[in-house]
Amino acid sequence: MKDFAIVILNWNGKNLLKKFLPFLVKYSADATIYLADNASTDDSISFVNDNYPMVKIIKNNDNFGYAKGYNVSLKQVSEKYLCLINSDIEVTENWLEPIFNLFETNSEVGIIQPKILDFKDKSKFEYAGAAGGFIDSLGFPFCRGRIFDSLETDKNQYNDITPIFWASGACFFIRNQVFQDLNGFDENFFAHQEEIDLCWRAFNQNIHVYYCGKSTVYHVGGATLDVSNPKKTFLNYRNSLLMLYKNLPKEGRFGTIFKRLCYDGISGIRLMLQLKPMHCFAIIRSHFAYYGMISKYKNIDNSNNKSNYFYTKDIVKSYFIDKKKTFKEINKI
Repeated sequence: MKDFAIVILNWNGKNLLKKFLPFLVKYSADATIYLADNASTDDSISFVNDNYPMVKIIKNNDNFGYAKGYNVSLKQVSEKYLCLINSDIEVTENWLEPIFNLFETNSEVGIIQPKILDFKDKSKFEYAGAAGGFIDSLGFPFCRGRIFDSLETDKNQYNDITPIFWASGACFFIRNQVFQDLNGFDENFFAHQEEIDLCWRAFNQNIHVYYCGKSTVYHVGGATLDVSNPKKTFLNYRNSLLMLYKNLPKEGRFGTIFKRLCYDGISGIRLMLQLKPMHCFAIIRSHFAYYGMISKYKNIDNSNNKSNYFYTKDIVKSYFIDKKKTFKEINKI
């Protein structure tokens, strides 16, 4: 496991580190653990230095968010395999071995996600990743074990090792060379869906993303930015549109994005009816922000972008109209 670097991106997360770092140190004895600190103003760094001197500290000079925070930090990490892990993750015994074996035995696998269960209810899959992610034709993400807000109970139905489309940034394994070849995360995203964008770019370059159900972690979720925060809504909707613009094949791109904009409008109306006007306004702001940012990608090469990126045509229709709430009910296209 000496080829493994486990990198925790931290910003004012001392309380989370106190709770979860002991498990990480205990169950990752042969890996090198890094704390990549985004200019915290609490005493996170001194706490780690005093209590876990084996953890290496990387100090960033600003709160760069998830994307740039990792891009900057990982320039100082040389290990062959990287684990980018949230500070609110509880790892389990032998969690690294199945990941290591999958990397070592399959050279085409560039990115891996473990099984992610809910720390607050360990019988359930967790929202951010569950048992591996997919998207529909309009870029809406969903997971094995989680469709929108419906979470499945873990009954060992996803204990397999299988290809997926995207891996969760909550616990994200990637070959260091692959991360470099893909130029890391898109820093324009700041946070949210940058891991899906990275996996989509990997897919367009024939780099395989896998789920490994032999490795399990537990995720608190929402520890950095709660779902009730309109900023999270803004980032998710804006970044999803940017992701589509970058990664869709050029032919048909305009039509697909137009349909997605219409769906976003319906979502905004639904939020207004739910008396969540700030979230509705966040969607409107996300659209204007998207229009203002697409010029950054005018020179992007999408000539090799694939058209078979989606698992199903319309997850929104399947879930809200056809009432399909579990992954096994979703029709694969």
